[in-house]
Amino acid sequence: MALKVSIFSFGYNKSGIPKDESGNGGGFIFDCRFMNNPGRLPDFKFKTGKDDEVIQFIETRTVMPDFLQNVYKISEMAVENFLQRNFSDLLIGFGCTGGQHRSVYASEKLAHNLKKKYPEIKVEIKHRELGLTETF
Repeated sequence: MALKVSIFSFGYNKSGIPKDESGNGGGFIFDCRFMNNPGRLPDFKFKTGKDDEVIQFIETRTVMPDFLQNVYKISEMAVENFLQRNFSDLLIGFGCTGGQHRSVYASEKLAHNLKKKYPEIKVEIKHRELGLTETF
């Protein structure tokens, strides 16, 4: 059985921390609210962490790049351990205030990083507040 990594973006003020549907009752939840919020700027209010202008803001005006380097290390340690132990599911969540900008960006970056490094795993992203699901 292949390892499935479920990555969620969510808004603390909207849907709250996601429940682990695998039945394992665990995983990682990373809080992105300490970073500058592009959603407070009128130009970004109706955009998401998938839009180029928001991506540029997050990459240049927040500590997200440093934060993600640490998230990558922690997540990769867990994936490698779970692969060795034949575990089937890992949940990783990113929350921000509304679940639209910072958490979406972080989820996308982690999903692409993990899929590139571990092509044998299944990666699913659920952007809860955007109503989007992607599988790699």
